[in-house]
Amino acid sequence: MKVAFCTQDMKRVDAHFGWAKNIAIYEVSPDGAHFAEAIQFDGDLEEDGNEDKLAPKLEAIKDCAILYVAAIGGSGAARVVANKIHPIKVQEPEAIDAILVKLQGVLKGTPPPWLRKVLEKGQEKTFDFDEDEVEQNA
Repeated sequence: MKVAFCTQDMKRVDAHFGWAKNIAIYEVSPDGAHFAEAIQFDGDLEEDGNEDKLAPKLEAIKDCAILYVAAIGGSGAARVVANKIHPIKVQEPEAIDAILVKLQGVLKGTPPPWLRKVLEKGQEKTFDFDEDEVEQNA
């Protein structure tokens, strides 16, 4: 699964979603994590009420299952959730590497229900119907 981190320094989750200069994206599995890409943003990122600044960020993280932030506004959170991305707010700046290790540990064990749901993002739901049953009920 892909996980996005809002960061100013590319080392820690230390940025508000709307104000983040960088979003680092990692591919994470129970067996490891590797850096996938970094997306940089510029312009007037600190202007409150400027919802247009969120569109490129939402586009950048559209394939991600989880978004780690230092903070996120109500409308930003609503838009992230509407894109089936689970936002997680850290209480204080936290090293991305440390978060990745914790996340891998959770994936190796029994992930909580919210994470199991997140892991299903992007997977096609398959239904195993017996063709005879479908024809009989038709």
